[in-house]
Amino acid sequence: MAENENKAVTPQSKGGAVKRTNEKLGFFARVKKWFREMRSELKKVVWPTPRQFGKNTGVALGMMALSAVVLWGFDSLASALVSALLKLTQVG
Repeated sequence: MAENENKAVTPQSKGGAVKRTNEKLGFFARVKKWFREMRSELKKVVWPTPRQFGKNTGVALGMMALSAVVLWGFDSLASALVSALLKLTQVG
């Protein structure tokens, strides 16, 4: 009875069972597997056209510039307010 509890139960599918082992792959085998899987995934990627790439880059640069201007404005306003408060609190 104890023997049955230690055995791993693997579900069988209609397409056939996937062989699984408890052995850990070596370093180079894992690296090879990783590159093989990465290559497989990169084949599925839909790459943008040069026109789309340029348009997306322009939008990103524009948003960064706009954000920089807004942050500069808030920083200048906060600096002016702090300076005004410090001048009001100075005695003498």
